[in-house]
Amino acid sequence: MTSVLEINGLRKTYRSRGGPRRALDGFDMHVEAGQVHGFLGPNGSGKTTTLRTLLGLIRADSGDMKILGQQIPEALPNVVAHVGAIVESPQFFGNFTAKDTLSLLCDAGSLPQSRVDWAFELVGLRERASEKVKTYSLGMKQRLAVASALLKQPRLLILDEPANGLDPGGIREMREMMATLSAGGMTVVLSSHILSEIEIICDNVTIISLGRRVAAGPVSEVLAAYSTGQVKVALEASADLSAAAQVLTSAGIAFHQNADHLIVSGVDKPAALSRLLAERQLYVSELTPVGVDLESVFLELTGTAPVPGQHRSVDDSVKPEGTSYSGPRGHQPAQGPTGDAEVAQS
Repeated sequence: MTSVLEINGLRKTYRSRGGPRRALDGFDMHVEAGQVHGFLGPNGSGKTTTLRTLLGLIRADSGDMKILGQQIPEALPNVVAHVGAIVESPQFFGNFTAKDTLSLLCDAGSLPQSRVDWAFELVGLRERASEKVKTYSLGMKQRLAVASALLKQPRLLILDEPANGLDPGGIREMREMMATLSAGGMTVVLSSHILSEIEIICDNVTIISLGRRVAAGPVSEVLAAYSTGQVKVALEASADLSAAAQVLTSAGIAFHQNADHLIVSGVDKPAALSRLLAERQLYVSELTPVGVDLESVFLELTGTAPVPGQHRSVDDSVKPEGTSYSGPRGHQPAQGPTGDAEVAQS
């Protein structure tokens, strides 16, 4: 499959009175044609620096970047017509209508005006196109920003937090739009704090922390690499739970006992666990793997932690230098030569 985006060994250090701050430390990222590719990282991880460098807004210290096979930033004028992007919060003239805004952008880019209605239809703003932008909610402004990025009908679409301000219905519509664009051959690089949506929408992900790639690959393989190795065990007779716990203790098997089931760790062969209990006349009614989601993998990899009482989201990158990832509940995934998960693609 053809690579639309290639980043190898990207480095960037910001220098100020407070001293140098390394934003990118040999970062790699590869995106294949037609993918919806999730780009994840905590605040301060180097994610925005990467996107701004790709778009020629800042210059890297070293490293190699290619978009559509052409060297960046040297060939950026040749590929910019094929790239649509939203990075950080978009700004529009409040007294312009949304339709005037997109019409002006089409004129500036020598694009056909027919694309204005097409873009509004795609982002769900067709009925509100004649309203002034200053009357728009945050979510509507995000939709307008996505519409503006789509006017070129780009081959590569880069979206930084496109779901910001959207309600659940809007998020679902954004998800459906991504699927439509991908099915039409467009490649989408999507950065979002809503990790559950990334897990649903994206084919592949790249996770960055402290300027380095810490995991990359198909979503399913990233999740498999960080599997907990745990199973949930429920018994036909709930009264047998304590007896089952004693059997596992005697066998040296680690577990956690809940009110109506056991969570057993380090299980390579669940069938053997079932046989062990059956030999003691303890019969299993449920034996299922404990799943891991992208949110928990991200939080473990980057060293971030959920805020008690709030939905877990991407927070500041706090994982110290040299910290290794132990995986959910002590699982250690195989490491590749670059130090990220073995599913990472080079």
